[in-house]
Amino acid sequence: GTRIICDRKFLLECKNSPAARTPPCCLPQTPGVTSLAQSSLVKLEELKEQNESEEAVPDQDQFEMDI
Repeated sequence: GTRIICDRKFLLECKNSPAARTPPCCLPQTPGVTSLAQSSLVKLEELKEQNESEEAVPDQDQFEMDI
């Protein structure tokens, strides 16, 4: 068989091309596969809120020592 060999630089450039960032125009819309499902969007919002609330809490010591 024939092998197609691409160097690393070419592959990294392909990653940033505009064609690689957009889905094909004729792709069917399947929730959870080709588009985010509503439940996934809700979960993402909850995770963002959790991260924001965790950032607001000051860091505490991992272990408390009794002397």
